[in-house]
Amino acid sequence: MLLLALETSCDETSAAIVHDGVIRSSAVSSQIRLHSEYGGVVPELAAREHLRNLIPVTQTALREAALPAEQLDAVAATQGPGLPMALLVGFRSAQALAFSLRKPFIGIHHHEAHLYSPWINHFEKFQRNLSLIVSGGHTMLVLVEGVFKHRVLGATVDDAAGECFDKTGKLMGLAYPAGPEIDRLAEQGNPKAYDFPRPMLNDAGDDFSFSGLKTSVRYFLRDNPAILDNAQSVRDLCASVQSAIVEVLVTKTVRAARRNGVRCVTASGGVTCNRALRAQLAAACRQAGLSLRLAEQKLCTDNAAMIGIVAEQKLRREAKCDYDEDIMPGWQLA
Repeated sequence: MLLLALETSCDETSAAIVHDGVIRSSAVSSQIRLHSEYGGVVPELAAREHLRNLIPVTQTALREAALPAEQLDAVAATQGPGLPMALLVGFRSAQALAFSLRKPFIGIHHHEAHLYSPWINHFEKFQRNLSLIVSGGHTMLVLVEGVFKHRVLGATVDDAAGECFDKTGKLMGLAYPAGPEIDRLAEQGNPKAYDFPRPMLNDAGDDFSFSGLKTSVRYFLRDNPAILDNAQSVRDLCASVQSAIVEVLVTKTVRAARRNGVRCVTASGGVTCNRALRAQLAAACRQAGLSLRLAEQKLCTDNAAMIGIVAEQKLRREAKCDYDEDIMPGWQLA
């Protein structure tokens, strides 16, 4: 099966070619520079950039795969969740292409693509697992009993982990997106320099909350503004904030895995690129006797390759194809 996938749920325009479970090509155009001026994603600008970039990105993916569009067997696109106008650009374009080629079209859940991204190239080794999906807008724990048989155990009740990284970074004066910069600065900081709360760490459930941590940092900086004038203090602050976020993510993930009798943990989503999270989750899983499978870093952030892999798996299972389907901006992972 030769499949073209498009992803335009937020601020990355991406196209990929998947051939029998192998990623033949993957092209991504990022809008980070455009949105950094505003300290966050501006939906109208994002949609405009998708319109500008979608055709060149798609052409790049087809060219790198040495594949004319006429040879495609199917087309897929992100159906939701995401920014409505951004989703529309990729979804309607993919539908139109599939219709013109008289090929099957399928819409894919963005979080479901993240959920199974750690198994790309290894679906034959799939096993029951507890999955952490952690990104800019979402943080959730999912019990995965089998391929496309999963159940959400808990999710964020307010700010997601990635949102907390970006918002606390903004309070420190760091450029958007602040998550990667906090990761970089924290490497030379002391994670025990400042004591910040670990929201819901000891809560019996599997939900997350990071708004309280963000508020704590805000008040801390209000009362200690001089800290931002000292480079080492900023590094210590980044390390301390990162430590609080990572401890919550790691502790609740391993605890949920143990409670559900799962021997394998997976993690995916943009925040999974954070080096402290990857290292501490690996250490905690080793200590608990759990195997760990992390999505490749290039597949952690939004990309069409993961959309294509999941679409191919679904089409092989005779999933429903419908040209009349619409975007689902608020689509919740079941």
